[in-house]
Formats: sequence, structure tokens, C-alpha cells
Amino acid sequence: MRANGALAKASTLIEALPWLARFSGATVVIKYGGNAMTEESLKEGFAEDIVFLRYAGLRPVVVHGGGPQISAHLDRLGIESTFTAGLRVTTPEAMQVVRMVLVGQVNRDVVGLINHHGPFAVGMSGEDAHLFTAERKPAMVDGEPVDIGQVGEIVKVEPGAVQALLDDGRIPVVSSVARGVDGQVYNVNADTAAAALAVALRAQKLIVLTDVEGLYASWPADTDVIDQLKAAELAEMLPTLSSGMVPKMEACLTAVQGGVPQAHVLDGRVPHALLLEIFTDHGIGTMVMPNE
Repeated sequence: MRANGALAKASTLIEALPWLARFSGATVVIKYGGNAMTEESLKEGFAEDIVFLRYAGLRPVVVHGGGPQISAHLDRLGIESTFTAGLRVTTPEAMQVVRMVLVGQVNRDVVGLINHHGPFAVGMSGEDAHLFTAERKPAMVDGEPVDIGQVGEIVKVEPGAVQALLDDGRIPVVSSVARGVDGQVYNVNADTAAAALAVALRAQKLIVLTDVEGLYASWPADTDVIDQLKAAELAEMLPTLSSGMVPKMEACLTAVQGGVPQAHVLDGRVPHALLLEIFTDHGIGTMVMPNE
């Protein structure tokens, strides 16, 4: 029995060999959020996966949000938090909390989990070294723009600081706040931020961890997950998707249209989802590819 177990492990390693060869030295941007960020066992498994990628010769970059943590902290402080068209209305008072939670709490937690395994992770925010520059973004309600405060859309990425960390063998962990040329700080969608950074770094992959198995063919009538699709097919589907999936699939579309060869949406509730996607023949979730 012991020999059988060892043989199974050897078979798994051999299956990973062509993928190890293919992605050695590749930059992979991973958007981290959802259940994978709140359940202790999944948090630890995520950190192990990231360190495994680093030891396997890949160059992982983590971009995170922290919606549940922000909501919980706003509640504790008695600050009302509302949403318009799926975006958090971010007053200056709320923005202070968003910044504090993302940069001072969630980012430190992720860095700490990864660094249990070695001196790899370095935390930074989109404000650092002008990594992300954003402009105020209104919400669209019935075709009309509505001001929702300090919510931004990324208009420029300067990835030099992230590149320098990668070249030094580190794992950058980036929180999704951005500077504005107007001197304000903006809350930006972490899916969008991950896609923008993947394009700027010329990454080989963007991986978005979420709370569903992937993109369904026709939810809820058809619960079959689409294994892969081209950018044009995804663009056609976007108007029909649920509001929760739109930013994730838009991020994948932005990435592949910007030169990233593959973008994936994976179920972060599956233990070691990252390794299953990158190092096995079948992979999991939904993969988006360029048209050509």
C-alpha cells in the first residue's frame, strides 16, 4: 500500500512536468478574494500554493480586495455603507476605513501567511511608487452617471516597483487602492486592478479566484461550466451575466485583449485550486483565450 501511495505521488509529479517546463519563469497574476480569503484552511492552502509556484520557478503576483472585511469594519464603526450599481458608495470617511483595512489589515494578513514559508512576500498598495493611477468613476443608473464618491477607474499602471520585487525573487502582494492625480485616494475594483497589472507586466496568466466553479453556459438553467472560450464569445455573453460575475469576466477579457495569453476564473473554495489549474492536464474552472 505504501508503494502504491508513493507511485501515485510520482505520477502526479510526472503529470506536472510539461507544465513546470512551460511556465518556468512566467509571471502569473492572481486575484485573491471571496471565501478563499475568509476560511482559515483555504487561506493557509492559498499561501502554500503561492509559495509552491515560487519554488517551481514561476513569478506569482497577488492582487487582493477585501469587501467583507471592509463591510465588517464599517459596521463596527457605525458608518453606513451602501451600494449603487454594484459599487460601494465611498465617502471620504468610508475611504479612510477602506484604505486602513486593505493596506493595514488584509494586506498584512496575506503577507504574513505567505511568509510563514520563507522571506518572500512584500506588501504594497496601488498608491506605492504610483503603481495605479485612477480617475473618479461614476456609477451608471438607467443610463445616467451617479457620483459614488472615491471610487476610481485605473487609467495608468507603472509596474516598475513590482517588476523589481519579482526580479529580486519576492512575491508582491498588492492591495487595490489607487492614487489620483487630483491628490485623492481611490477605491478600485480588485478584479480590474489585477487585469490592469497583468497587462502591464506582460504576464503569462491572469487567475481570478471566485466563489463559483467558473462561468456557466446559461445560469441557472444550465449549470455546466464552460471549460474555455475565446474573447469574442465572452464579449457576446457579458450583457447576459449576473452582476457578480461581470467584473471578473470583464477582467479576463481586458487581460487577453491586452496581450495576456490566458485568463482563468477558478473556484477558490476548492483546496489548492491554483495548483490544479496550472499543473494538471485537465485544469479546472473557465479559461479565456485571445481570438487568434
